[in-house]
Amino acid sequence: MDVRQRQRRVAPPAVGQAGAPRVLQAGDALPLPIRHTNLIFSALFAASLAYLMRRWREKIRSSTPLHVVDLTEILSIFGLVASLIYLLSFFGIAFVQSIVSSSDEDEDFLVGPPAVPAPAQCGLLGGADAVLSEKMPEEDEEIVASVVAGKVPSYVLETKLGDCRRAAGLRREAVRRITGRQIEGLPLDGFDYASILGQCCELPVGYVQLPVGIAGPLLLDGQRFYVPMATTEGCLVASTNRGCKAIAESGGATSVVLRDAMTRAPVARFPTARRAAELKAFLEDPANFDTLSVVFNRSSRFGRLQGVQCAMAGRNLYMRFSCSTGDAMGMNMISKGVQNVLDYLQDDFPDMDVISISGNFCSDKKPAAVNWIEGRGKSVVCEAVIKEEIVKKVLKTNVQSLVELNVIKNLAGSAVAGALGGFNAHASNIVTAIFIATGQDPAQNVESSQCITMLEAVNDGKDLHISVTMPSIEVGTVGGGTQLASQSACLDLLGVKGANRESPGSNARLLATVVAGGVLAGELSLLSALAAGQLVKSHMKYNRSSRDMSKAASLSS
Repeated sequence: MDVRQRQRRVAPPAVGQAGAPRVLQAGDALPLPIRHTNLIFSALFAASLAYLMRRWREKIRSSTPLHVVDLTEILSIFGLVASLIYLLSFFGIAFVQSIVSSSDEDEDFLVGPPAVPAPAQCGLLGGADAVLSEKMPEEDEEIVASVVAGKVPSYVLETKLGDCRRAAGLRREAVRRITGRQIEGLPLDGFDYASILGQCCELPVGYVQLPVGIAGPLLLDGQRFYVPMATTEGCLVASTNRGCKAIAESGGATSVVLRDAMTRAPVARFPTARRAAELKAFLEDPANFDTLSVVFNRSSRFGRLQGVQCAMAGRNLYMRFSCSTGDAMGMNMISKGVQNVLDYLQDDFPDMDVISISGNFCSDKKPAAVNWIEGRGKSVVCEAVIKEEIVKKVLKTNVQSLVELNVIKNLAGSAVAGALGGFNAHASNIVTAIFIATGQDPAQNVESSQCITMLEAVNDGKDLHISVTMPSIEVGTVGGGTQLASQSACLDLLGVKGANRESPGSNARLLATVVAGGVLAGELSLLSALAAGQLVKSHMKYNRSSRDMSKAASLSS
């Protein structure tokens, strides 16, 4: 029954309408005859019950069987039953009607205007729990069969159909038929596939769900941040949250951005090493910088050339361009600028053979000393002084143990391992979790997690000075995955969503400092757990599919 039918059923006749019966409203007094009848049956019920109770008590005392009754008792029993039936019918029906009426009114309120029925979906195009036995529309069946047979490339479905959701569903069904796997548990519905078309992911068949936890408040540079972290590692968010608490109760942390420059390094081959050296000298000559800047900068209103650093390997020349990129991470932006410069140089160096726009001297998504030394993206230092009482109360350890542990583990231990930028406890944990939550490129966690953690005893050895130096945090607040709904919401939570029109680049730099602040909190908490011998115990308790999280307060408080 739809809303209009229900309204016609429950609506009373209009006031004054001919033949309309008088309908009692809430609060109306009952008519006099009805009230008298109610009183009579109520009195009859009470009198009959009282008389029968008195008679049954006397029979029990005199050991008279209860089933032996006289005429007066028969009349009393009849009066009791009759009055009970009347009272139940009068008040009981009214009560039931009031319940039904209130239920209908609640439905009308919740439903609101008539809902437009959702279009029926084919079972094979539904979610992971769809019944595969439902018949697919003939047109879709033909498309899936063509994809399975290799007649239609899967990647053209979006263009061919003009419906990204339908294309993903058909591709999913084709994969199911080819592999014989159901892909159960991988959701299909509930995602805007048009938002990723041509920029985030190709050939989609669903999306992976990740939980997002919040660590904070992180008191950084006088502001409070609630840091979103997407992770499946138990204890990580709770541990980072404990570090945030220790930092906040000690007065907060401060940060400084040392450098902001994305890099791209093409490689070109020359007939001789001498010719390669000539171009190297030309690019590194300060007198030519202005000319190169004009050529480079015309590719974008935000990309601004900052410098060129060259290296040679035989007759191959590697040219590392660095530039500012506004609030974007900037790989595409700098690549266009570099291409402009290469085209310009081709006129004066016609023997230059450009092998690749990226020659790995950048260096992108690989551990590299050049990023560790020169920096890439945002180079950030974040520091805090943790009070002695906070170290004992919140972190459950002491200053000297933390300083000693950092030297032996993070510095000496990493040196023994031959680490490259890995002089920390677990910076990549926090970096990756924030990257995924905010739509950054997770693969750039490689260089973005390069970090050296330093701990020193200060104020006559009572307090702890902790700092993290991270030379290669590669983040942006526009482009790529930042425009997806969930990731955009996480950026908005931090107050860095989109581009900063008043000060281009400010949002991306602020996000980089938040990443460094999160790493500071994570390093502080994990080192404290190690110093206190809590790591194995906490992970065995909270990272082993335990459903009871009530005891996790030891990590977050």
